[in-house]
Amino acid sequence: MLDRLTLDQMRVLVAVAETGSFSAAARRLGRVQSAISQSVQSLESALGTPLFEREGKVPRLNDAGRVILGDARRVIDEAETLKARAEAIVGDVEPELTLAVEAVFPNGALMLSLKALRQAFPRLPVTLFTEGLGGAEQRLRDGVARLGFYVASIPLAADHETEFLVDIETVPVVAADHPLAARGRLTRHELAPEVQLILTDRTQITVGLSGSVISDHVWRFADLGTRLEFLLAGFGWCFMPIHIVREHILAGRLTVLDVHGIKAPLLSVHIVHKRGRPPGKAGRWLIEDVRKRLPQCVRYMNLPDGIAPSNETMPTQTEAAEVTAEAAE
Repeated sequence: MLDRLTLDQMRVLVAVAETGSFSAAARRLGRVQSAISQSVQSLESALGTPLFEREGKVPRLNDAGRVILGDARRVIDEAETLKARAEAIVGDVEPELTLAVEAVFPNGALMLSLKALRQAFPRLPVTLFTEGLGGAEQRLRDGVARLGFYVASIPLAADHETEFLVDIETVPVVAADHPLAARGRLTRHELAPEVQLILTDRTQITVGLSGSVISDHVWRFADLGTRLEFLLAGFGWCFMPIHIVREHILAGRLTVLDVHGIKAPLLSVHIVHKRGRPPGKAGRWLIEDVRKRLPQCVRYMNLPDGIAPSNETMPTQTEAAEVTAEAAE
């Protein structure tokens, strides 16, 4: 019996409920009143229960009708989503946009772009994986994500293609109440015995890699947020992306170390996807929007003059390419 149910019957039910009468529903839907009445009767027959109280001049939903109305609205919405998704696939829009983004990426720019993406593609499902070292690459290898924004200095799969997106500068920092904060210019030798907080990977991708590990004594963390908490608590020093620690530095909670002869890593974030599976229309739209917004975030990705270490501590592009992903620390 339920096989006789149609989306049209449900749309008529919603129209009658929202307009308050069969005649008003007919005007909304551009039909004659008799067609509306017949559609409601067919729906009631298919369900095996009346949906309206017909004792007065104005039809009113009964208890069953109110319950069925909610279900009808959900079915109509899901059908519209199904239709929009099919149309999107035909139009080269991904059925779902799955992103794997390394935690060092400027979250402010990404959030603004995703908010704009929601306006441009309102029915597009989005899955966002914010990953630590090597995690984003692993998501692409496993086929869980289709598009990645991450530091491409880690070993990429042979079938992955990359395109440069943005360079992210880092600085050596320590809690303001840490003894290192009051020692002025430091040498590599003086920094070696101090605890360095570094990132490690939960996957096997970066096993054996090393880079920008200066100290002989290291503490390892699986995610950037936890490492930042320990940094602020005074457990040690580390290299951090400027945009993540900028406000802490300006507020006096962190101090930028002036270390002679040590170059802070420059993290080159790339757009990564599998060869032969480039981003669809929505992915391309997001990439272009992110590119437009990143320059607006420049002031958050740099420190005011007088706070940042001298230029001699910053690597050139060629040197930065040799820094491994473990240098996010």
